[in-house]
Amino acid sequence: MKTILITGTNGMIGKLVLEHCLQRSDVQKITSITRKPTGITHPRLVEVFHNDFLDYSAIEQHFTGQDICFYCIGVYTGQVPKNEFRKITVDFTKAFAKCLKHNSPQSTFCFLSGQGADLSEKSRIMFAHDKGVAENILIRLQFKQLSIFRPAYIYPVTPRVEPNALYRVFRVLYKPFLSKVYPNIGLTSEQLVRAMIRVGFNGGQQTIYENREIKQLAD
Repeated sequence: MKTILITGTNGMIGKLVLEHCLQRSDVQKITSITRKPTGITHPRLVEVFHNDFLDYSAIEQHFTGQDICFYCIGVYTGQVPKNEFRKITVDFTKAFAKCLKHNSPQSTFCFLSGQGADLSEKSRIMFAHDKGVAENILIRLQFKQLSIFRPAYIYPVTPRVEPNALYRVFRVLYKPFLSKVYPNIGLTSEQLVRAMIRVGFNGGQQTIYENREIKQLAD
């Protein structure tokens, strides 16, 4: 029986991960670190409300005894200023991962990254650079198992308010056109979550999974 730690459960992917974990018979307990309630109630779910994602000392006890972590915090490019994007992408990840490594050193860490993340940290593209920095931080922490997922466009299976005009266009065109003409341009939110769950619970053969590999895992 597994104990699961999830963050980002009010987001599209984090919430799906939570729902999938709740459906599994091999999960004993799920702890969600979140700013606000998800609206999901379940006897195996513990929601821990926390606002300071740079300091987890007040809730550190919830990081102990965790088998698998699904880290799903993220922000779209353009949603926040550059410094805020870096704080959310890099600093939040670092603080959370260090706390988990200290309290559950044998845990598995599944990280939601993105296509184009640059491990050389030389890219001039903010998203690629900052995601690469975050990935390197996780690699250096040497988790028992680290799995980094780099999806391209994520098609939302359930309706949502799209973050910008480009995503509204992709939402309309992905299923009938883009996914058929350019099969590796993206994947559905369900495909991504199925792959993350599969690797998190069963282990994987590599550390970084690109969009094409994620889709293969989901089949």
